[in-house]
Amino acid sequence: MKPTGVLLAHAAAGWALCAATMGIGMAVTSLHTALIVHAVAAPLFFVAVTYVYFTRFHYTTALQTAVAFVGFVVAMDFVVVALVINRSLQMFSSVLGTWLPFGLIFAATYLTGLAVTKRHRQVVAAHSLRRHRQPPVGR
Repeated sequence: MKPTGVLLAHAAAGWALCAATMGIGMAVTSLHTALIVHAVAAPLFFVAVTYVYFTRFHYTTALQTAVAFVGFVVAMDFVVVALVINRSLQMFSSVLGTWLPFGLIFAATYLTGLAVTKRHRQVVAAHSLRRHRQPPVGR
């Protein structure tokens, strides 16, 4: 799979988890409670998705990934949820239902990307140090 496809597949996985949370939440509780659960769950989903993306692929920087993931979520919410399902843009007037999750998804993705990248650099540096400190073979 090409880098763009990998990136978008991860964004789609995060968005699908959020959509499932809203779908199930609205079926079993009030809209307000579902929105609160979604606002808490969305960044957690994207921490997990971002961790997998950065540990296995890491084709983009943390900032590029955060922009791509949020851009994908915004696009899917606009086209699928607002235009197709709700047939209204009213959802975009809700801070709790739309703007807070977008911000939290961006922050979760960006910070997770930074953390995983930093950790990877530390592991590589430690491995490099160990390799250079070892005595030559055969002496």
